Amino acid sequence: MAAADKDLEKIINETERLGVVGSPSSTAQLALDILGSAVMRKLVGELALFRFSQDTNPHYALGQITEVQLRNIWHEDPTMRSLIRQRGRVDAVSERQDTHLGQMVISAVFRKGGPAGYEPSILGTVPATGTPIHLVTDEVLDELLRPYRDQIFYLGHVYGSKPRLPLWFKHFDSGPDGAGEAYHLGIFGKTGSGKSVLAKMILLAYARYPKMALLVIDPQGEFARDMKKGGTSGEFALPVGDVARKLGKQPVTLTIRNLVLDRWELFEQILFESQFFERLTVPKGENRELACGILSDKLQKGKIKLAELHQRKSFDAAWKLLQDDKVQKVFYRTEASRARFDTALHEADPEEFFNDYWGPVAELFREDRQGAKSINKALAWLLSLTNDDGSARDNRPILVIDLSKEQAKGLFWNDKIQSLVIKRLLDGLAQTAEYFYKEGQSLNALVVIDEAHRLAPRELTSDDDAAKGVRSVLIDAARTTRKYGLGWLFISQTLSSLHPEILQQLRIFFFGFGLALGQEFQSLKQLVGSSGTALDLYQLFRDPHSAFDAKSRQYSFMTIGPVSPLSFSGSPLFLNAFNTVEAFLDANDLSS
Repeated sequence: MAAADKDLEKIINETERLGVVGSPSSTAQLALDILGSAVMRKLVGELALFRFSQDTNPHYALGQITEVQLRNIWHEDPTMRSLIRQRGRVDAVSERQDTHLGQMVISAVFRKGGPAGYEPSILGTVPATGTPIHLVTDEVLDELLRPYRDQIFYLGHVYGSKPRLPLWFKHFDSGPDGAGEAYHLGIFGKTGSGKSVLAKMILLAYARYPKMALLVIDPQGEFARDMKKGGTSGEFALPVGDVARKLGKQPVTLTIRNLVLDRWELFEQILFESQFFERLTVPKGENRELACGILSDKLQKGKIKLAELHQRKSFDAAWKLLQDDKVQKVFYRTEASRARFDTALHEADPEEFFNDYWGPVAELFREDRQGAKSINKALAWLLSLTNDDGSARDNRPILVIDLSKEQAKGLFWNDKIQSLVIKRLLDGLAQTAEYFYKEGQSLNALVVIDEAHRLAPRELTSDDDAAKGVRSVLIDAARTTRKYGLGWLFISQTLSSLHPEILQQLRIFFFGFGLALGQEFQSLKQLVGSSGTALDLYQLFRDPHSAFDAKSRQYSFMTIGPVSPLSFSGSPLFLNAFNTVEAFLDANDLSS
């Protein structure tokens, strides 16, 4: 213990002094008198540290410098201002009498002692003026956090500085590396702010845990491309699948081509959205809804299975049912309407309808496709703790469900169908989670939802029932699934348009560039709970695409929540994400 303490003291003594504690200071925010030797260096965003004694024990307080002010009382004097206006400067006071004052927000305090060597504490007193403020280096952080080294993960450097910002992403079960419960995360930022890359890094942080299952619902197909062997996407070519395999995680991608839909209710809804009844003169509305319902009901009573709908005999049975006058009376009450429908039916080409309108819908329910898995089987396979032979699983997999339009060639697919399928996935996930919970098993699983602002928006049109269903399930899941050991990672381009119920359930936030104006900034202020220097620092974030070239781009983020050993107090931390794959892999020992 003594040797470790002596080492830390020695390391701190060798670091650069930036200033001293000034006045007025409080336990919430410290004033810094910047030393003359440090005034010409960049200070805003730097991670700093000071030592102080509290309850007779040595303490170490860390925080980021969020603001620097320049004061020169002589320049504020009216007489001096008159001289300066004439001469430009007064040599006796200009520059020589300048004082630089910094603001430092304390994010973490460590007390010497405890079984690990250093343990969390609070800033319960204000250190004396003149207390030295030191620049924090990687060496300081490595020694201070040495007991937790195995839990630390790095996404980037301290904002505008050299030290790597230590973060921790714990699994949702109990144990030395576990949080003991599930929690929800959110990544927000404008297009091009780096949020997808950050999400992939975080996904790999959780992939380190063998007992943790990971599910990605991927509406655009971006994550699916990264899961292929040697596959990458975008300018930041992070081979997520290859790295996951090195960690022992098996990445599996299911596209809409091999994901089997397994509910008659879904068949009714998708047939309703298709052109099948449109071409038979039945417009969208109550009549078409009744037609889909009676057809589905009659097919089930005729012992036709969902998995057989793609067969010609199933279509012929459906076509014959639609010619039945009793069936037609269910969705058309007037004789004239039934006559119009019956005429259209008899004039239609059954071969054309089977190939062009029935087949693309029925294929979604076909089980004999290569590598096909039903939604229930896919989720049960992902979340199970045992292999098919009953043996314990060494490492649970990553399942990516690619619902992009590019994968739906030859199938009936649009945004509404995508919403219906996502809702079915979410319903199945909730049911599976509840089943395992009743069996006494914590799921210890994370679900990544890309494009969350589209799936759970604040406002929806009154006629979009499919989207309403998805939003309702997501809101309910965010409220209830934590007790099942099921956490969610929401990725969204906006804050203001995401449903507030979901925002209220999030515990860890990452805010990238693009939320500093208008309604987005108002939403950000409500979440951060401050309009002070932290938000002022956030507003300094540069658009990554304003850089001269891709290599010099900076992807800056503000994070709040229990995501770092340096954020005990919940105050915001600022980081620049790694802008090269090599730097990320090397920092987290993922290269080999």
